[in-house]
Amino acid sequence: MKKNAFLLLGLLACSPASAEENIPETAMAEADTLAVVAERPAPREAEGKSLNLKAVLKKFDPSIKFGGYIMTQFTATDQHGVSTHSNINLRLVRLYLNGYAFNDFYYRLQMEVNGQPGEDSGPRIIDAFVEWQRWDEFRVKIGEFKRSFGFENPMAPLTVGHGAYSQATTKFFFNDRNGAHSTGGRDLGIQVQGDLLPDASGHRWLHYQVGIFNGQGINHSDKDKHKDLIGGLWVSPVKNLRIGGFGWNGKYTNEKYNAEDPNQLKQVHRVRWGVGVDYESDWVCRAEYYSSVGGVVKNRNLPHRSDAWYATVGAPVVKNVKLYAKWDCYRDSRKWNSLKQIYGLSANWWLGKNLLLQANYNMNNDRSSADRYYSQVDLQVSARF
Repeated sequence: MKKNAFLLLGLLACSPASAEENIPETAMAEADTLAVVAERPAPREAEGKSLNLKAVLKKFDPSIKFGGYIMTQFTATDQHGVSTHSNINLRLVRLYLNGYAFNDFYYRLQMEVNGQPGEDSGPRIIDAFVEWQRWDEFRVKIGEFKRSFGFENPMAPLTVGHGAYSQATTKFFFNDRNGAHSTGGRDLGIQVQGDLLPDASGHRWLHYQVGIFNGQGINHSDKDKHKDLIGGLWVSPVKNLRIGGFGWNGKYTNEKYNAEDPNQLKQVHRVRWGVGVDYESDWVCRAEYYSSVGGVVKNRNLPHRSDAWYATVGAPVVKNVKLYAKWDCYRDSRKWNSLKQIYGLSANWWLGKNLLLQANYNMNNDRSSADRYYSQVDLQVSARF
C-alpha cells in the first residue's frame, strides 16, 4: 500500500504547469545519448533504377559525429569497516560515434576506456547497434544496447541528477543481484519500438518497446536455449510526462559454475516487473517500483524475492543550477529487516553546456549492516566534448 501511495504522490508532484524548458520527446525515449548527436539527413528523391556503385554510394551518404565525456570523483564516508574513508576516482572515460547511413539507418558505437583491463573493466565496447528508423511508429534496433526496462536505466550518467543511479537500477540492471557480471544495464539483442497516436502538435501519446536478449550481458554470447523477453508500455498525456509499466521474463546461466560447490546454482530465473512515472523538463520528478523473482547463482541460500523503489525531485534554483532530493529503497529479501534506505541531496551546476559540477550527500540507513547509519559525500567534475 505504501508503495502505491508514494507512486501516486510522485505523479501529483510532477505538475507540468511549471515547465519552461522544452526537451525533445525522442531524447526522453533514448536518453543515453550525450552531447553530439548526428542529424538525420533529409529524405532523398528517387533517382532512377540504376544500381551502379556511384548511385549506391550517393544513397549511402553517411554522417558521422564523434564525442565523449570524462567523470572524475572524490568520495568520503564515515562507514565503519571499509578499507578507506576517502578516495579519488576516475569514474568514467567514454568515447563514442554515431550517425546515419542510407537516410533511415542510425548507428552508435560507444567505448569505455578507463580502468585496468578485465572482464568488467578497462577498454571495452559498451554500445554497438544499428537502428532502422524509417517510421516513428515502428523502429527496429539490433546489437548491444540498454535493456528496454525502466525509465532510469536508459538515462546517461550526466542526466540522472544525483551523481549515481538508484539502488533499483544498480541491483537489477548494472551489477545484477543474481550474480551476473557487470553489464551497465546492457545486453545483446533485437528490439522493436515506436510512438503512436500523434496529436495536432506532433506530440505522441503512446510508446511501446519490446525486445529479445541473450540474457548474459554485454560482450557475452548466449549460454542456454532461452532468450530474455523484455518490454515496456507508457502513455504521455502531456509533453515530457510518461506513465508506464515494464515486464521481464528471462534466465541467467552461471558462466563460472562449479559442480563441486554445493552453494552454486547453474541457472536462475529472472522474472521482473515495474511501474513508474517520469517528468523531465525544467522541473524533474521520477518515481519507480521494481519487483524481482530469481535466485543468486553464487549462493543458493540467498533470497529469491527482492524489490526496490525510489522517488526523486529536481528543482531549478537559478540559471544552470538545479537541486535534487531523493528517497531510495532496496529490500534484498522483500522483508523489512533487509531494507536499505538512502536519503540524498544533490546540487548540479552546469558551467556552459559541457562542464558539470556536482556535490552529493547521502545518509544511509541499512538494517542488514552492522554499521546501520553512515553518511557519504562525493564531489564530481564531468566534462563532455
